[in-house]
Amino acid sequence: MGRAFEYRKAAKLKRWGHMAKTFTRLGKQIAIAVKAGGPEPENNPTLRSLIANCKRENMPKDNIDRAIKNAMGKDQSDYKSMTYEGYGPHGVAIFVDTLTDNPTRTVADVRSVFNKFSGTLGTMGSLAFLFDHKAVFTFKMKDGLDMDEFILEMIDYDVEEEFDIDEEEGTITIYGDPKSYSAIQKHLEEQGFEDVGGDFTYIPNDLKDVTPEQRETIDKMVERLEEFDDVQNVYTNMKPEED
Repeated sequence: MGRAFEYRKAAKLKRWGHMAKTFTRLGKQIAIAVKAGGPEPENNPTLRSLIANCKRENMPKDNIDRAIKNAMGKDQSDYKSMTYEGYGPHGVAIFVDTLTDNPTRTVADVRSVFNKFSGTLGTMGSLAFLFDHKAVFTFKMKDGLDMDEFILEMIDYDVEEEFDIDEEEGTITIYGDPKSYSAIQKHLEEQGFEDVGGDFTYIPNDLKDVTPEQRETIDKMVERLEEFDDVQNVYTNMKPEED
């Protein structure tokens, strides 16, 4: 069934990612977007996209407005995007995506979990060959949309042929080159698609089979990592559990 099948085996917002504390994660991303492009969504495409993500996650409007207001404060710390890669127990690759105002604290927290579970924290880029970095966009489906023509058109914007349709939510999810993030977003908005929410994700290209007992251990390690506020998402190459 190929990669399309594998995509659909993963979680909705962050395929292959285990969600951290959603509102905290989105709040930090809003802070970065506001600092980079200003507090007005109409003039800040990245912020506009994040607000769509917030709505999809049922984040209250007051929380969104507060995150934007806080990002404008002079005493707000600057967050840095840091990634940590390594192997957990049973040879499962683990990729930790963080936003932090204190990298020294964050790497110590992440390393402590790897050590606790007898894992090995590697150098940045050491697992690049196991994961594909992708831009991912989810937006409302249009009536009468011809998906074959649409995808053919989007290939010009470095979008992959694989896509995901959620009939229940009435949304489409597409994947593309992270370097084309802005161009993809701009084109989708110009074509009149609603609630265009964009993000980035890491998708494993080599899945590892595990036993139920091994899965339980890896899940515990991921849960422990997600307890840290700095952690945005945790990705593994563990094969999804069969339905």
